[in-house]
Amino acid sequence: MPIRIGTTRSDRWATIPGMRSPLDTTPAADGFRMPAEWEPHAGCWMAWPERPDNWRLGAEPAQEAYAAVASAIAASEPVTMAVSDGQFERARAALPDSVRVVELSTDDAWLRDTGPTFVLDGAGGRRGVDWRFNAWGGLEGGLYFPWDRDERVAAKVLEVEGDPRYVAPLVLEGGSIHVDGEGTVLTTEQCLLNPNRNPELDRAAIEAALHAHLGTEKVVWLGDGVFEDETDGHVDNLACFARPGMVLLTWVEDPDDPQHAVSRDALERLEAATDARGRSLEVIKLPAPGPLAATAEEAAGVKAVGGTRPRRAGDRLAASYVNFYVANSHVVYPLLDPARDEEAAAIIAAAFPDREVVGVPAREILLGGGNIHCITQQVPAPAATWGRLAASSVAPLGSRT
Repeated sequence: MPIRIGTTRSDRWATIPGMRSPLDTTPAADGFRMPAEWEPHAGCWMAWPERPDNWRLGAEPAQEAYAAVASAIAASEPVTMAVSDGQFERARAALPDSVRVVELSTDDAWLRDTGPTFVLDGAGGRRGVDWRFNAWGGLEGGLYFPWDRDERVAAKVLEVEGDPRYVAPLVLEGGSIHVDGEGTVLTTEQCLLNPNRNPELDRAAIEAALHAHLGTEKVVWLGDGVFEDETDGHVDNLACFARPGMVLLTWVEDPDDPQHAVSRDALERLEAATDARGRSLEVIKLPAPGPLAATAEEAAGVKAVGGTRPRRAGDRLAASYVNFYVANSHVVYPLLDPARDEEAAAIIAAAFPDREVVGVPAREILLGGGNIHCITQQVPAPAATWGRLAASSVAPLGSRT
């Protein structure tokens, strides 16, 4: 069967030489589901930034920000950092000793989107879903070329973790979905229905693929994502579940701001929706920072390379406080706007009362096109290990430091 460049993966990545063969079933058929992000974690994966055509000043400011995020999460659960050979010593020196550093090649540093989606069953099993990846649009709007190393990240992470692998027949990034752990998945039409991802599939086929690989039953579709989000509107920058039946939504009050109409449309859709259990959704507005834009100094620090999205002075940044990471005992959120940071922390803390809210300066991550949720991927803990987590030095779900 011919392969359309930028849309699908070659069959050779289904059976990577030297690695275990992928499973030939689906998670749902085998009794697996994607757990909610607030369920207990065994750890977190990240990838070290370095490409000079996306990160300014040789990625050194971004590396400081990534190290700060890793340190904040490591206070709550184990962290693994994927690092290239050339950056290994630098990353090891910058990170706490508690962070595991693993040599693993990538094209860029967005582990949420290139890493696997982990799924659990009720008997203590954990597996991973390896989605197709085409750099957020392939040759029709993608952010860089080539992306072959990123295409192999999920399989390599699963090899390190020792978890069996499903290969999904869908171009999908982890930031484009959010689940409540009870059968509902939240996503945007701008991303998953974009012809630069899966042009051969209609809405019904995409829903079926999501349910088969996430163990979900219902999709709640939002429209567009955050204004000027270069990922084609990932939902993790717009809205997320805080618990079953509760959604945090990026909000802009100013009707003249282009984000206002996007958030208003999302609010109307959420208020009209029910989840897989038939519950209405409570929507909590989380004010957006800014608006923020890249400065001339920031843009000038990025190396211009053909085939990579340019960074230009004055470009609006798709800033959002929804883009946080829920760790076992903390919520690590981005500090982006001194005028709004404390208000955002209070709203997040009210949504996650059993966790400590920790802010990390994150503008350097935002300048690269995403934020804290985008650069992290949780590894859920199988139920059989929850007791060991509670007895360990890493704080388990529901505890405080």
